[in-house]
Amino acid sequence: MTQSVADRAWTRYSPRQRWIRFASMAAVALAVFWSVATIDIIWPWVWDAPVQIADLLSRMVPPDFSSIHAIVWALIETVNIATIATVLAVVVSLPVAYISAQNTTPNKATLWLGRFILVSSRSVNTLIWALLFVAIFGPGVVAGIVAIMFRSVGFLGKLIGEAIEEIDRKPVEALEATGASHAKVILYAIVPQVVPAFFAVSVLRWDINLRESTVLGLVGAGGIGVILQGAIDTLDWRTVATVLIAIVVLVIVGEAISAWLRKKVI
Repeated sequence: MTQSVADRAWTRYSPRQRWIRFASMAAVALAVFWSVATIDIIWPWVWDAPVQIADLLSRMVPPDFSSIHAIVWALIETVNIATIATVLAVVVSLPVAYISAQNTTPNKATLWLGRFILVSSRSVNTLIWALLFVAIFGPGVVAGIVAIMFRSVGFLGKLIGEAIEEIDRKPVEALEATGASHAKVILYAIVPQVVPAFFAVSVLRWDINLRESTVLGLVGAGGIGVILQGAIDTLDWRTVATVLIAIVVLVIVGEAISAWLRKKVI
């Protein structure tokens, strides 16, 4: 007797879908196992980590606020590094975004040049850029500003370039039909459509740069990281705790300012 539709047991996945899901999870598990097996992990240190964390936290309490004046000035320096680097990156990224967008680039050579700049900028971590520019400019804030700027150009250029590619072509075609110059087409047809995305991306990048600038001092590129690295090197864990608290407060304030600015812009 044929089983009725009502008597059939409902299953979320078909047998073929279940086998695919099982094979996918098995492949992921094998990949994770292979990754763990091929790296050098000292497992006794891993099992001992909770004890070491508790011991380190006990040394950080209570935080030492005796050097709060120097920490505050270092935080101000950190904010300045992020802000100056973001402004410079915005200026540099605009022409890069223009030649990286398919609908505005002059030719294929400039398109690939722009894409190469964007990929090169994003492929290198900020700390690696900082190490390079510390070797060029010496330790200090200049190396940190240039490092963050180089890293930010790829981020800003890519997102602004994508915003340019997504513009409505009708205003552009209308101005071109009236015989407007190329500069006027950019100024009156492209820029107004890109401005909201431009400001939103710039504010977001400033927020990211604020976070990244807190660790530049670890490689000698200025900011609050200099004090943090010095405290770690001298095993002054109470000062380390104070610096970490200051960094968390700075990031929270920066996040609040960034959210407020994005709300005003968008």
